Amino acid sequence: MLLLGLLLSFLSVFHSHSGHDTGLHVHSPGDIIIGGLFPIHLKTNRSEIPGNIFCSDYNFQMFLRTQVMIYAIEEINQRTPRLLPNITLGYDIYDTCGDVSLAIKATLQLIKNQSELQSCLLPDHINSSLPKPQTKVVIGERYSEVSTAVARILALPSVTQISYASTSELLSKKFKFPTFFRTVPSDEFQTKAIYELVKEFNWKTVAIVGSDDEYGKYGSNRLQYIFSKSDVCVDFVEILSGDFLESSSDTNEILMDLKDKIDDSLAEAIIMFTKGTFVEAILKAVIENNMNRTWIASDSWSISAKLSTMPGIEKIGQVFGFTFKRNEVPGFRDLVRSMFNGSENDLLEYHLSHYPLCSDDPEEIIECNLSMECSDPKCLAKFVDQDQSYSIYLAVQLLKEIQNTNITVNTTNIYFNNGDPSLGYDIVYWNKSETNKGMKIEPIGEYWPSRNISLPDDLTAKIKTVSVFNCSKICLPGNWLKVKGEKCCFECVKCPERQVSNGQCFIVWLDTLSITLVIKQFNGILYSRNGLIYYWNNWWRRLNCHTPVVKAVGGCACFFELLSLLFNSCLTFTFLGKPTKYSCVGIPLFGYGFSVCMACILANLLQIMLGFNFDVRVRTWIKRLHQPIAVIVIISGIQLAVSLTWLILFLPSPTEMEDTKTILHSCGMNNQFEKFFAATVSYNAFLGFICFLFAFKSKQLPDLYKNASLITVSMVLFLIVWIIFLPLFLTLEGRYKPVISAAAILISTYSVLSCHLAPKCYIIVFRKELNNQNAISEYIRKHYEQKGITVGKKS
Repeated sequence: MLLLGLLLSFLSVFHSHSGHDTGLHVHSPGDIIIGGLFPIHLKTNRSEIPGNIFCSDYNFQMFLRTQVMIYAIEEINQRTPRLLPNITLGYDIYDTCGDVSLAIKATLQLIKNQSELQSCLLPDHINSSLPKPQTKVVIGERYSEVSTAVARILALPSVTQISYASTSELLSKKFKFPTFFRTVPSDEFQTKAIYELVKEFNWKTVAIVGSDDEYGKYGSNRLQYIFSKSDVCVDFVEILSGDFLESSSDTNEILMDLKDKIDDSLAEAIIMFTKGTFVEAILKAVIENNMNRTWIASDSWSISAKLSTMPGIEKIGQVFGFTFKRNEVPGFRDLVRSMFNGSENDLLEYHLSHYPLCSDDPEEIIECNLSMECSDPKCLAKFVDQDQSYSIYLAVQLLKEIQNTNITVNTTNIYFNNGDPSLGYDIVYWNKSETNKGMKIEPIGEYWPSRNISLPDDLTAKIKTVSVFNCSKICLPGNWLKVKGEKCCFECVKCPERQVSNGQCFIVWLDTLSITLVIKQFNGILYSRNGLIYYWNNWWRRLNCHTPVVKAVGGCACFFELLSLLFNSCLTFTFLGKPTKYSCVGIPLFGYGFSVCMACILANLLQIMLGFNFDVRVRTWIKRLHQPIAVIVIISGIQLAVSLTWLILFLPSPTEMEDTKTILHSCGMNNQFEKFFAATVSYNAFLGFICFLFAFKSKQLPDLYKNASLITVSMVLFLIVWIIFLPLFLTLEGRYKPVISAAAILISTYSVLSCHLAPKCYIIVFRKELNNQNAISEYIRKHYEQKGITVGKKS
């Protein structure tokens, strides 16, 4: 135990004199304090050995970002007229060194002696004498993992947190982080943007490198999910542990393993969704091994000056990246050029103590880079970025209005949804620098969540050429990409029957079923047209003495019946081919055609019952109902109202449903679809059932043309078709759903044509001797004589 105590004491002394910088702190008083959490140092000496924590890797850019916050606060305080009358803003800024524990410690300091956390545990009806927090808002942190820990603490005293760079999707969950906001988009949008870039360049294979933290873990998982719903294959996913850089031996082993995976990979693009310090170690290994690939950079490193100027970086291949929408902090770059001329704050003093001003000698050449040993205002001004700096500036300007306001700051319009802003991304490309020193980062396009991705046409055409890292990319028409032997190696194979090569799926016109349906549709149209001609010739030309056959099927009502069947036959064409906004009208309109047909049949049955029923009370009742035009208008009018309401207010529109291999095109079912569909089918089925009852009741009447019997058969067929069709339509999914609809309409149409109307056409054409009143009278006389009833002849 004594030896252990001496060892710990020795380690403590060693750490205290290691020469590493501790986390910084700068404070300025005010009526309202704005807290700040910045990783001014990027690393700590944290390891498995206990001891004091010290910070290292001081970063010029993070130092400048703290000055942006101070600059924005002073701008508010000094502006005339005052933005906040009689109120002065102060600041309390801590260096977290990117460490969760140090960030928690700093957060507790921000709310210390202002609002004890225990007060959050008191019931609402107990008045607490504790003062309200002076820190109203905290700007920070940069890393999502650190922001997650800080957000849980700040939620207790309800102190608003506004991050300028934390993009994890987890932080959008308001029930977990109710006081968290940010001035950068969520990774939900960034991952969609990455997918859109991959799709735009027609890449079929990617690899993903992430990290085991809130940023890399959620981003990598989201990317895998998005790609799993598309035809893009993920060759491998590498998740780096949080202590990836802590042990040099482990780091080298992990890097060698990752190098081998990239070497063996067929991926056309490597997506690096992790923090910049991890990417730096990976790119060093890439440069050492002369690996040339295409890389996609997430926002954490896409515009890193340190990475883009690494020696040999131009050898790694193409780099595409996403960064937040960029803008200049007005007046700040000028301030940086003169910030050492009288300006004072503790951070400036610290900076000058470690990086004194460079010589004023004009002949001394100073190379502006992040490893400078002295401070040159002109060089520092070059390190002012336009993304995180501007996000910090927005965060200070917004303050308490952030939750409920649509705000324009300078030229940037911003509003919030679940704490996430309405901003998009710039797409950047790393181009070779003209000075051959590193890569020049250039914006080439943009992405907005509510719009399509925007890229130069010439670049898109150039990138779409076949990659050496994919077995095949573009197939001839009639073929599609299929996984070969290896996981993400594709070959062109012939498309499955009735599918097209671009993966889009719908019932095509040359499909065997489509051809069969088209033939039946034309037959239905032909039969309906011929029926109209026959009945017209036998009704119009003999207008003064309607022929018995035409009178038997309802007189002029039979023309409406034939027109409705012709309408239904034509309507079935809308169910074939790729759906459009015009073809989707077929679903709401089919019910109206059948309601007209059923109304005409019902009017015909009432006519039969009136003609052959001799019961006085029944005849009186039937005579009141027998108003053919009124029956047709009222019965079909109800269905017409339903169809027009459906058509005008809730018309189904063309939609695309994606699975792993195909895109199904269909007329989408909105929320009201099932209600209107059920109402339409139920109403027509009810009419069919009423017609069946009337026809069955009239079967024994002395009708030469067997109208009632034939209508009974047609109504039975009609009801069977729709009883079978309804469950099939509601449960079936896929490209044959419209075929079932068209087939049901055609079979119902043919049942009426064949059973009710076709036999009458046969009599008109081939049995003309039956198409006269004498034949009907003789048939009625024989019918009653067989029953022992004498029927007298008219004199």
